[in-house]
Amino acid sequence: MKPWSFRKKFVVGLVVVFGAFFVYRAVHSYIEDESNRISNNEILHLEINGVIMNGKKFLGQLKKYVKDDSVKAIVIDINSPGGAVGPSQEIYYEIMRAKQETKKPVVCVSTGLMASGGYYSALACDKIVVAPGAMIGSIGVIMEFANLEKLYDWAKIQRYTITSGKFKDSGSEYRPMRDDERALFQDMINEVYEQFRSTVASARNLKLDVVSQYADGRVMTGAKAVELKFADAVGTFEDATKMAARMAKLGDDYKMFKPKKPKMDFFDLLTMNEEEDDLNSLSEVTAILGNKVTASSVAGEVAHKFLKTKYMNQPMYLMPGYWE
Repeated sequence: MKPWSFRKKFVVGLVVVFGAFFVYRAVHSYIEDESNRISNNEILHLEINGVIMNGKKFLGQLKKYVKDDSVKAIVIDINSPGGAVGPSQEIYYEIMRAKQETKKPVVCVSTGLMASGGYYSALACDKIVVAPGAMIGSIGVIMEFANLEKLYDWAKIQRYTITSGKFKDSGSEYRPMRDDERALFQDMINEVYEQFRSTVASARNLKLDVVSQYADGRVMTGAKAVELKFADAVGTFEDATKMAARMAKLGDDYKMFKPKKPKMDFFDLLTMNEEEDDLNSLSEVTAILGNKVTASSVAGEVAHKFLKTKYMNQPMYLMPGYWE
C-alpha cells in the first residue's frame, strides 16, 4: 500500500480538527442551554431583531423548543422594520403552526419597532403587546429599482442582455423601465399587498375597509395601534410575560428561558449569510479579526449593501425610509 503524502495527511487532519471543533460547539451549546433549565414551567423567550432576511435562526429556535414539555408559553420580543416578503410570511405561518400543534399561548411584544414584515409576523400571535410610544404598523409593500443609465454613459460602459422573453431582464439598472414592465410590477405589488391586508383583517378580526384606511404604509404609536385594535394592550416585556403566564395558567410558578445565542468566531465567517443576526454579530467578528474600523459602522455598511443591492427589485414588507 502506497504511503500517504504529506498533502493528504494535512487534508485529513484538517477534516478531523474541523469535525471535532463543530461537535464540541454543538455539545457545549446544548449543555449551556440545559444548564439554565431548572423549571418544569417555562416561558420561552424568542426574539426577532433587525431586518428580516430569512428568519432561519428564529425558526430554528422555535422548532427546537416549542414542543418541549417544560415550555408552557412563548413570548416573542420584536424589534424589526420588516424585511423580505417570503420570510416574513414564513415566520407568520410557522408561529401559527406552533400554536395549532401545541395549543400553547404565544404573545408578541414590542417596545421599539414592529413594522411591516415585523408586524406581519406578529399577527400570528394570540396577543400583541406594545409600548405606548413604540412604532407599529406600516402595512404595505415597497419595491425599489435603480436606473444607472447615465452613470454607465459617463463611465463609457455599455451593457447588453440576451433574453428568452421581454420581461426576463425587467428591472435592469442600465435602462429605463417600460410601461408594460411598470404595470407588471404594480400588479405584483397589489397582489402581495392584498395578502398583507387580508391577513391583518383576519388576524385582528377587523373589517377590510377599516384596515384599508390605515394600510397605506403609515406607522402609528403603540397607543394608537391599541386604540384602533391593531394591537391588544399597552405594556412592556414584563407585562407580556405575565400575560403569557396567565394564559398558560401558570400563576407565579414559571421561569423565563431564553436560548443562548452562540458566540461568533472565525469559523462562522465560512457560513455567514444575510441573516439579520449575522449582521448584528459583526462586532464579534471585527474583534476576532482585529479590525480597526468600528463594528457598528461595518455592520451598518454591510446591512446597507444587502438592502440596496441584493434586496432591490423584489417586493418588501419594509417600513418607509429604511432604504435611505
